[in-house]
Amino acid sequence: MALRVVLLSYSPEPERAVATAARNCYSPRDIESIDDNWSEDEIAKMVARVRDAGHLSTFEHTMFTFGVAGVSRALTHQLVRHRHMSYEQKSQRYIKYKGRIPFVMPPSIASRPEIAAKFDRLMENVAEFYREAIEAGTPAEDARFALPNASETQVVITANARALLDFFTLRTCNNAQWEIRELAFAMLRLVKRVAPVLFVRAGATCVRGYCNEPNGPDCPRYIAISNPVANRRRSEAPAEPAKAS
Repeated sequence: MALRVVLLSYSPEPERAVATAARNCYSPRDIESIDDNWSEDEIAKMVARVRDAGHLSTFEHTMFTFGVAGVSRALTHQLVRHRHMSYEQKSQRYIKYKGRIPFVMPPSIASRPEIAAKFDRLMENVAEFYREAIEAGTPAEDARFALPNASETQVVITANARALLDFFTLRTCNNAQWEIRELAFAMLRLVKRVAPVLFVRAGATCVRGYCNEPNGPDCPRYIAISNPVANRRRSEAPAEPAKAS
């Protein structure tokens, strides 16, 4: 099953919420009027001001909740390392699999027919053991010990905008693992639709003109973003004729 990501809910007027929190720091207004008389342009300017100043605690005053399905347990093992986000995952303890156990096959395996066939057989062997263990009276919480990282799962994720910025910085990078990178881009596309000013610069650091990764200077994406004109000319330049030996 393919990755599916849904934005289940989010704070009303997320950009206004961030701007109002910021205004509380810089304006002499009392608390009863701190949210009054905002124009869209003023909101955008205030968000840009705190974003560019690195005053990102203001971004913590708005929340986004996602529903994610069609991902592997290998992905969620990485996901929970982002400790400022909250998760609820479908339980393998309380929910028993019936029939074929759904799993995620990496593209690098799917592209090799012989290896993909062996992977399929391995997953079926695991499923057969799981079914037999359940039928023999083994609790689901123990039978699941045989289930692989490839097992498909679904998860609900809630995060504030600051935590999401950090997540997008790390997980949309070319060096991120392919599955969580796909998830990060899918989540980023959704929040950009509802809060474009908050997430205008969201993404890997190369979006902002630098790279912290050791192989950054050699990354095609970083090269293209950091110097798009030179990169385009390089790709359009005719090949040099071979030198005579």
